[in-house]
Amino acid sequence: MTTLPLSSRLPEDAARAVLLGRAWNPRVGGPAVVTVRDGVVYDITSAQAPTVRDVCEMDDPAAWVRDAAGEALGSFADLAANADEAARDPGKPWLLAPIDLQAVKASGVTFVVSLLERVIEEQAKGAPEKAAEIRGEIGRLIGDDLSNLKPGSPEAMAIKERLIARGVWSQYLEVGIGPDAEIFTKAQPMSSVGTGARIGIHPISTWNNPEPEVALAVNSRGTVVGATLGNDVNLRDVEGRSALLLGKAKDNNASCSVGPFLRLFDGTFTLDDVRKAEVALRVEGPEGYVLDGGSSISQISRDPADLVAATINANHQYPDGFVLFLGTMYAPVEDRDEPGGGFTHKIGDVVTISTATLGALSNRVHHSQDCAPWTFGTSHLMRNLAARGLLGA
Repeated sequence: MTTLPLSSRLPEDAARAVLLGRAWNPRVGGPAVVTVRDGVVYDITSAQAPTVRDVCEMDDPAAWVRDAAGEALGSFADLAANADEAARDPGKPWLLAPIDLQAVKASGVTFVVSLLERVIEEQAKGAPEKAAEIRGEIGRLIGDDLSNLKPGSPEAMAIKERLIARGVWSQYLEVGIGPDAEIFTKAQPMSSVGTGARIGIHPISTWNNPEPEVALAVNSRGTVVGATLGNDVNLRDVEGRSALLLGKAKDNNASCSVGPFLRLFDGTFTLDDVRKAEVALRVEGPEGYVLDGGSSISQISRDPADLVAATINANHQYPDGFVLFLGTMYAPVEDRDEPGGGFTHKIGDVVTISTATLGALSNRVHHSQDCAPWTFGTSHLMRNLAARGLLGA
């Protein structure tokens, strides 16, 4: 297999960005809360902030991180490179996903393009060779009817009735243009991988793709405190067989990548910057294949604040906060091997997701069982922090 370089990067304006993340510190045998200053990663773990969750719960997380004292662990480039488990020096620090105790949630079918692709998956029932024909048929029936539609609006409900009459109504159209957003659990707390690590595809899947997304960091009070990048790996054939297989399609070992850092909101970066973000995707295959694509958050059909409100409210609380994937409008449909075969991953693909304001998240694709197993959970974190004297009363 050709070894391809990973291209993890900091934001273009990293000098003014307040970045929060995590790294494994072998000196203490556990994870450290970290920030980046002038390209150097600093361990800022303290009794006041033993976890990223604790920082996000503060009244002004960005101000605290900006002023926090820390110990230099090494350069960002070195820690990102050491995250690849195949080439790791266990005696040196490496980057982890920048979240810990937060729930990992995702919103689905939030862009018209992804909405239509979900309908196509459902109609194809997991057979990629049928996708092109169904895509054309759906396009002829729907056209541009959904492009500027506000979900749940009277106009949306009128189109719903028209689609039912045309015989193409779907559960995906229900959450795409109906009143209720799709919010699901993508992964368990502590299970996400960070930039540089392997990302996992379930071995039963033969039709799958990356999903480049922006994810919001939200505290227990429902306040959005920052944003990061995520890869919501999707098994199109599995979910296409039945939406009830969403858990099998979405939640597998190493199938959720987040990073490289949370960029905390402050005077230089706000939710409005997220709304304007342009998300780029590059897939570099071991055979020399290159796919470039992207999406614009401005094309989202449900505002990010509305998706947060649909996740945390009087009916559902998150005492440790959560990270919310906003969905993707980009679903690669180009044929990779043979005509009509569409796109699917090959083992060894390097997937890089980037924006100017959040940097670049890069991972190499392997089967889930060939990625590092998830062995360090919440109980291990609590014991490690207690042994370090970082847990107060």
